[in-house]
Amino acid sequence: MSLIEEYMTSCVLMDKRSVPDGLGGFTYEWVDGAAFTAAIVKDTSMQARIAEKDGVTELYTITVYKGAALAFHDVFRRVSDGAIFRVTSNVTDSETPERATFQIGQVTAEKWVIPA
Repeated sequence: MSLIEEYMTSCVLMDKRSVPDGLGGFTYEWVDGAAFTAAIVKDTSMQARIAEKDGVTELYTITVYKGAALAFHDVFRRVSDGAIFRVTSNVTDSETPERATFQIGQVTAEKWVIPA
């Protein structure tokens, strides 16, 4: 097992779907979608710490295998503790070249709360 594989943790994409509200309208609910693994690392740079102190949400770097290509504003849940993250970049902006021995990509994400 490689070092990156040891760092991976189980995650689940969250799917937003509309459901009838019984009054002729609808509401949204979030349900579990596809499972994947990711390495989730908190950004502890000085800039991130200053921003967090000023009220900006916690920032993370998410590393995934290319088969789990995350897109801008995808929402996912870390299975181990239920933490919710929202992707703030595109995986296509930071992928390994095709000839690399490991096929991964990275996105940035913020800790997020699912709106009620």
